[in-house]
Amino acid sequence: MGERVLMKGNEAMAEAAIQAGCRHFFGYPITPQTEVSAYMSKRMPKIGGVYLQAESEIAAINMVLGAAAAGVRTMTSSSSPGISLKTEGISYIAGSDLPCVILNIQRGGPGLGGIQPAQSDYYQATKAPGHGDLHVLVFAPATVQEMVNTIFTAFDLAEKYRMPAMILGDGLLGQMMEPVEFPEVKAVPSEKPWAACGHKNKREHNIVNSLFLQANELEAKINERFGRYAQVEANEVKAETYLTDDAELVIVAYGASSRIARSAVNSARSEGIKVGLIRPITLWPFPKKIINEIGLRCKNVLVVEMSMGQMVDDVRLAVECKVPVHFFGHTGGIIPTPAEVLAQIKAITGEAK
Repeated sequence: MGERVLMKGNEAMAEAAIQAGCRHFFGYPITPQTEVSAYMSKRMPKIGGVYLQAESEIAAINMVLGAAAAGVRTMTSSSSPGISLKTEGISYIAGSDLPCVILNIQRGGPGLGGIQPAQSDYYQATKAPGHGDLHVLVFAPATVQEMVNTIFTAFDLAEKYRMPAMILGDGLLGQMMEPVEFPEVKAVPSEKPWAACGHKNKREHNIVNSLFLQANELEAKINERFGRYAQVEANEVKAETYLTDDAELVIVAYGASSRIARSAVNSARSEGIKVGLIRPITLWPFPKKIINEIGLRCKNVLVVEMSMGQMVDDVRLAVECKVPVHFFGHTGGIIPTPAEVLAQIKAITGEAK
């Protein structure tokens, strides 16, 4: 780790991507992630990289597809409605088994919605990042430092499993300034035996393609891809637990909401209420086993989100509907407060006066 510096979340992620070996960035500005593009536009030309503001989000994601097919580390960033436009390209990238990193600094919606922080893209990221049978890795960091660290992890795992990786933040994290340290830079593997980057008559042509007209060929390809997804689910699930050993109520919250929930847990504990927190770090794969093991020991589960409760059903499935799962949240840019979450805890546990 190097020197600690104070950086805004969006700019820290852009710098982390550069240090992780990204030299090809294609994007289109949209609030609240525009600083990512602005930072890349200044830094990329100075290090021999490529920054290109595309004519649209659709163009940008397809440029990412082309760069990824050539075997280079490439990234795009956007915010909720921009990610909606990118979903066709994300599906093509997944169907071509190509690695890339996609930043989604969410805003409230649907439609153009508002530019304030929200977590209303959970469904889009985890259930429908594009058409067809596919998954993308989805990470949900909760601090600017974790956003930096996650960039490195996202590039590495995207290449390991040859699939897109999405970092799901929100306007609060993107605009927040916190001290960060950048990890030591490791050598980026340059040999990509699958890449379409010229063969110099030393090997067979590589063909990068997502079109399979023969049904048996397509099904075999999808089955092979889901075999890799099974490896991801077995090896890459990440979640943080806090004060869960004796918890009678456990909160499940990710990203910025988890920081608010943690403050509420501390307040509840100071009043003798046994509450804990599970923070999913990967949203796909979802930490089902961890939530199951802890949730089934509790009397109640509370999900806190900046949405109308998009993660609630996944939590209910994780606890096999054997434990009551409650929800508290705000959306449209209204950020839940620790006092509000504490009030929900007291209402559920019967501690409210």
